[in-house]
Amino acid sequence: MNNSVASTLRLAWASLRILLVLTVVCGVLYPLAVTGIAQGLFHNKANGSEVKSDGQVVGSELIGQNWNIKGTHKPDPKWFQGRPSNSNYDPLTTGSSQLGASDPRLVKNVRAAKKQVAEFNGVPQSEVPKDAVTGSASAIDPDISPEYAEIQVTRVAEHNRLRVAQVEKLVKDHTAGRSAGFLGEPTVNVLKLNIALKELAQK
Repeated sequence: MNNSVASTLRLAWASLRILLVLTVVCGVLYPLAVTGIAQGLFHNKANGSEVKSDGQVVGSELIGQNWNIKGTHKPDPKWFQGRPSNSNYDPLTTGSSQLGASDPRLVKNVRAAKKQVAEFNGVPQSEVPKDAVTGSASAIDPDISPEYAEIQVTRVAEHNRLRVAQVEKLVKDHTAGRSAGFLGEPTVNVLKLNIALKELAQK
């Protein structure tokens, strides 16, 4: 066997050993270590920030969902409603409508949505906040603004036979402030709010 062939075989064997070592380290040991740390220190987040109700997983606090009347596309007046979604809250098909701010179709859609939200909640169109008629970039935003939650209070209270003050307190209790005290805007997680609403209505 000449030197060039022997050298090639040595390089091939060295490369194979490196491949095997890196496969074990990067493909097995590292993922196991990261998974173990995540499960140990951030169990809920590592499992998708699941939200449970009556012992059953009903969703994730990171992913919005629709609150329609079962079997229809009509929003259920019993529940707080989230932001509009072009993906029907399917996390596998996230994304906005891709319509620009000056696109006549977007303007038309927003005007129609504003009228619908105002009528559904029995408020003037001037009180409808922007997040009630525009979707988020991901189309699965789980949160709404306190202003959007507030215009839904009377409707929700009426359809759940609760006092307005009870529902207003529920919204206040589920309003999260700005991150670190100054980043972003206050938000209300719709899923958590509706779970609390269900529990209150059943008392």
